[in-house]
Amino acid sequence: MTDPHPARALWHALEPLHAVTYFAPEAIDAAKATGLRGFWMVYFGCRAAPMGPVAPGVIEATFANFAPHMVRRAIPDAWSHAAPEVLVEVRARAAAEVLRGLIDGIDGVADRVNPRLDRIIAAADGLGRPLFAANRGIASFDDPVVDLWQRCTTLREHRGDGHVACLARAGIGGCETHIVMAAANDVPGRVFQESRGWTDDDWRTAIDRLEARGLLSGGALTDLGRAVHGEIEARTDELAAVPLTDSLTVEEVAELIAELAGPAEAAASVLRFPNPMGLPEPSA
Repeated sequence: MTDPHPARALWHALEPLHAVTYFAPEAIDAAKATGLRGFWMVYFGCRAAPMGPVAPGVIEATFANFAPHMVRRAIPDAWSHAAPEVLVEVRARAAAEVLRGLIDGIDGVADRVNPRLDRIIAAADGLGRPLFAANRGIASFDDPVVDLWQRCTTLREHRGDGHVACLARAGIGGCETHIVMAAANDVPGRVFQESRGWTDDDWRTAIDRLEARGLLSGGALTDLGRAVHGEIEARTDELAAVPLTDSLTVEEVAELIAELAGPAEAAASVLRFPNPMGLPEPSA
């Protein structure tokens, strides 16, 4: 197996550190303590909080893969329970406490990698990347591990915004995205369908669209479908790599990934696999 693209390898290191905010019970409980009700209000409220008290349509467009009715059950109601600026603070500090409980020496790791993450973030272009730009605008905290979590989050949203742009360019909609991902990774579609709120009718209609385009046949990607999926993934890596190559040397990127590998594996212990993020297990 060939080594992953450096931008993908960095994502594999950043995503588990970021994702404890959605999977660790302590982080979820901290968000609920602000007044948010239920897991999905926590998810939508906390992830969207850097953008302010936005309307449901903004979240549907930026998150890109959730059924609209699922978003609208939580937003805008979330903003009547907790102000976005409160959620920005609570989510970061709770995630940092989870990381401290999982990773020995995480404070030292944060001290070493935060300056390099800052260089990447400063070199990244916010044009057309609303979640990245909103997260980049959050002021530094008074804690290096909280800052580490926020930096990881900012960069994963940079990659995510770029991925959404690639999907839009390829004409792959929110529900279709999950069907393609499931087929490409040989994962049951229910893993994605149920967690993202798509009905059976939505799923069938999306399959019909993909089949009509010649991308899917009998539940499997066609040659064209594999080519389109491969192009989306490759372009996502290319876009995510721009601030890496603009700010760090090849050696510095490799050192950063190596520094984060151990912490990422420890953080992944609270995640589930397979997951709707498409993140592979560290051993994979």
